[in-house]
Amino acid sequence: MRRYYGRSSRAQTQSPFRCEGFARDSTIQATSGDSLPLSLLPPFLRALLVTDGTVTKILEAYFWEPVAVDTLEQRFEIATEAVTWIDVAPGDRCLVRDARLRGTDSGSNFAEAFSLIRIDLIPPGFRQRLIDREIGIGVLIRDSGLESYREVLDVGLDQTADGAAAVFRTYRIFIDKQPVILITEFFPLALYR
Repeated sequence: MRRYYGRSSRAQTQSPFRCEGFARDSTIQATSGDSLPLSLLPPFLRALLVTDGTVTKILEAYFWEPVAVDTLEQRFEIATEAVTWIDVAPGDRCLVRDARLRGTDSGSNFAEAFSLIRIDLIPPGFRQRLIDREIGIGVLIRDSGLESYREVLDVGLDQTADGAAAVFRTYRIFIDKQPVILITEFFPLALYR
């Protein structure tokens, strides 16, 4: 949860994909301060940064293999600071989840995802399936028939958990017109070049 503390007010207006899928002269920033023109990213990676669909299904179609969602860690935390992107206040109880999207044939790790979920604001059946780690969040939303909306808030350059250069995007998911889930996905650059 700490990775989001203080970040939302800084980055929310900087995302080149906040409102558009095309941003001709835009760059994305690295945590080191370096920047990279979006035009230099592979086209499929640019598409992943702006999609508002289920990433797992897009990866399956692109890599042409089933993609498994491996939940690496999942825990409840009490917020010690606000996370304004999804209206988390200090003292709120949230579910934090780290997952990896892995090709079941190749074993390739296509993406890593870190999620912050306002667990008390989602329907009980959905909540239980999420806690039970049955499937990925996007597929769970689709299968549950919940009306939802995704909004890209930030994109940039960072590293995966094992230190590989990666492009990331942070987006929030609204359910019943409330921001409920905040997800940051990391896509390793070397895999998409």
